[in-house]
Amino acid sequence: MTGTRSAAPTRHGPRRADAGIAGVMSAAVALGVGELVAGVAAGWVSPVEAVATEVIDRAPLPLERFAIETFGNDDKLVLVVGVVATSLLLGAGLGLVARRRPALAAAGFAGFALVGMLAGSLVPSLAAGVAGIVALLGLGSRTTPRAPRPLGATSAAGHDRRRFLSIGAAAGAAAALAAVGGRSLRSRFSAADSRAAVQLPRAARPLPAVPAAVAVDVAGVAPFVTPNADFYRVDTALIVPQVRSEDWTLDVTGLVDRPLRLRFDELLRRVLVEADITMTCVSNPVGGDLVGHARWLGVPVRELLEEAGARRERADQLVGRSTDGYTCGFPLDHAYDTDALVAVGMNGEPLPLAHGFPARLVTPGLYGYVGSSKWLTELEVTTFDAFDQYWVRRGYADRAPVKTMSRIDAPRSGQRVRAGRVPVAGVAWAQTRGIEAVEVQVDDGPFAPAELAEAWGDDAWRQWRFDWDATPGRHNLTVRAVDGTGATQTERRRDVVPDGASGWMSLVVLVDP
Repeated sequence: MTGTRSAAPTRHGPRRADAGIAGVMSAAVALGVGELVAGVAAGWVSPVEAVATEVIDRAPLPLERFAIETFGNDDKLVLVVGVVATSLLLGAGLGLVARRRPALAAAGFAGFALVGMLAGSLVPSLAAGVAGIVALLGLGSRTTPRAPRPLGATSAAGHDRRRFLSIGAAAGAAAALAAVGGRSLRSRFSAADSRAAVQLPRAARPLPAVPAAVAVDVAGVAPFVTPNADFYRVDTALIVPQVRSEDWTLDVTGLVDRPLRLRFDELLRRVLVEADITMTCVSNPVGGDLVGHARWLGVPVRELLEEAGARRERADQLVGRSTDGYTCGFPLDHAYDTDALVAVGMNGEPLPLAHGFPARLVTPGLYGYVGSSKWLTELEVTTFDAFDQYWVRRGYADRAPVKTMSRIDAPRSGQRVRAGRVPVAGVAWAQTRGIEAVEVQVDDGPFAPAELAEAWGDDAWRQWRFDWDATPGRHNLTVRAVDGTGATQTERRRDVVPDGASGWMSLVVLVDP
């Protein structure tokens, strides 16, 4: 019998897979080189950091809120991981393109470099693009299609693929070493040594130690003073700014008669005061943990404004500017009427790097986004008509006093407890007004008064406790607070935008017999 002999099946699958691997490894090399070069000079940022920062600045408001509410203090880490993962996936795609159109794939890497450069990473992104193209052309040359090889044919293909995988693994290792090397180089620009050398002077009138009576003896309740390591962090800085105290200055500008410029050592020689202030983030949902209390050391803002001759008859806003470009803004009168500070100390030590070293604003009674700029470099006396600060331009209110809020810390939502006397406890806050009462409701029953721990000033949160005679079954617990003016925390549920969440916190507890 005669006929056409069918062609033997061929193996192209491994080469496609290898092409994807080549693209991923090339992208990894590019990212690693970008990190390495970014460590060469102070002020240079890697492509990943530059792009991630642009995402933070340009992300739609709902996406920003989702990130903060879902990931909390880890939101920036998640963003960086997302940028890296996206880059590697795109690299895999370009690796596949390079099998037949290497020039187009190289242009793709050049496009990535351009994105990084436009985002503000010039030299590191250029170096990353060149490294990625070189790696892709080198690795990709081993994955280009060749003449079909019949099944069963003997060749050195297996040996070639093992060699390719070895080279790819070496490229991945080199990329990792380059990234680590870049981070190591960047440590030269850390402000950690500068912070370690700071000796904070004592306050002119030190506050007494916080007494034990401010806390209730119930496991699970947040400590009255939040340790620095546990204090919430929400800001727009992808990488913590490294500002050496020796290089830092604070300018008081705008509608003033006598503009000021202070060095850090000059600030420390002024009369420093202590203030116990609870801070709250506007992104804190009902029952959330984006709130904390600390003892701050610093110079009263009002004294700096008085020395500069702030023109209160013309101005109505005080803007705080950060070294990373962030701005906050709040009513000028609030700086005179409260213990607003240019803070240099937090819980007895210099400000941690992540919380604004060398100096930051701390303004009681206002959400952090309007009154507590970190890494502070300027105070500008201006008007609300003349300037909208960072978050106002993104849909938040320009005036944002902290709302009266209460939270149940123990028991936790969904927790199982035994029937009998169960302590229910938590915290409540209404900065500048104080907490007068806390009330707890079980299921649909009446609100009953909770026992309050000792108050520690109107700017500090207050702990509370309610002893509940729990009966078997599923129960709903609700809490509300009454502030120092006699106003009861509103039941009305509102989102965090534009000026902070509101509503009563409720949770379910399961009681076993």
